[in-house]
Amino acid sequence: MLINESAMIRDTSAQDSVLSVDMGARKKRLWLWGGAGLAGLLALVLLLSAWRASSHSVSAARLRIAAVSHGTLVRDAAVNGKVVAAVSPTLYATAAATVTLKVQAGDAVKKGQVVAELESPDLSDQLKREQSSYEQLQAEVARQHILARKQKLLAQRDAEQAEIERIAALRAFHRIESAGSIGVVSKNDFLKAQDAMRSTEIRSKHAEQAAGLENEDVVLELKTKLSQLQRQRLSLDYAQRRVDELKLRAPVDGIVGSLAVANRSVVAAHSALLTLVDLSQLEVELEIPESYVADLGLGMTVEMTINGGQSKGKLAAISPEVIKNQVLARVRFDGAQPAGLRQSQRVSARLLIEEKPGVLLLPRGPFVESEGGRFAYVVASGVASRRAIQLGATSITAVEILSGLKDGEQVVIAGSETFENAVSISINN
Repeated sequence: MLINESAMIRDTSAQDSVLSVDMGARKKRLWLWGGAGLAGLLALVLLLSAWRASSHSVSAARLRIAAVSHGTLVRDAAVNGKVVAAVSPTLYATAAATVTLKVQAGDAVKKGQVVAELESPDLSDQLKREQSSYEQLQAEVARQHILARKQKLLAQRDAEQAEIERIAALRAFHRIESAGSIGVVSKNDFLKAQDAMRSTEIRSKHAEQAAGLENEDVVLELKTKLSQLQRQRLSLDYAQRRVDELKLRAPVDGIVGSLAVANRSVVAAHSALLTLVDLSQLEVELEIPESYVADLGLGMTVEMTINGGQSKGKLAAISPEVIKNQVLARVRFDGAQPAGLRQSQRVSARLLIEEKPGVLLLPRGPFVESEGGRFAYVVASGVASRRAIQLGATSITAVEILSGLKDGEQVVIAGSETFENAVSISINN
């Protein structure tokens, strides 16, 4: 017998009944859901606003923050240099010759010591020719002395002979004059005696003048010979000096820095042979960037770090030319130079250009180079805000603030390169 299972198992449809809907409760739920959505939207707006105000946050440990303050700005520049010899002469060949070196690089030498010898047959021959000419003129001058004395004696003899004749004629005239007064001598004989006396007087006068002229002539001739001898003496001295210069002597105490030629080599005139270094007089040669050229001046103070110690000096010389965007300048030590200096030793220096008292200062940091130093991040209430600023003079350790910042404000001086030019950044402690 088959049983109808569908008739035996009944569902609960007979028990369900339709209830009336409560409209008030439904509206209440809608208001709750709407309020919750509005609150979420407001929170989202606030979150987006905060995100826009601070694109991201940075840990304070990654930043360097400093305060703006008043003080004196020492405008300076950090430069490098090296120790050089103040006196470093180079010896040159005075003539075309064969050079024989007497020293080696690094040898210590004393002033006046022969460091090289030159062999020049031409100069040696020239010296011999000048010596021979000088000796020839010496003989001519000696001969002229003898001739001058001889001519003076002859002129003096003629003058004395004329004087004797004049005196004899004068005595004869006086005798005739005495005899003529008593009528013993004729008038004609008297006139002849008178003429003879006058003639001897004229000859004596002319002989005396001729002797004077002769003396002047021999003096001038002797003077001419002496001038020629003196000129030849100068030529001989010059030739002797050139031969003496073939022995090159050290002009200072020092060491041989470098050799420019090999031993027993033939060199041309004015060729560099070797360089000496006087280590007792050292200076510092600085390499200063071209941008500081307009501010440089002789006598500026320079602070140098050498062998771990501090030394001071003054700018003593500035090169007139720019080489590879740098200007070379020499610094002379104030007082005694530090001990233990070596040629070409590297030196770190600080060039003090200017002092500006009573200005707004901020420690120098990477923010100076960021965007040309036109912006900075000012920290307030845990937020770093980007602000336009204007910088003035700069030094190694500080910069001058012309506008945009106030005394006491906190500024990010390092680490702002990660801000990516954001308007503001949150700073987490």
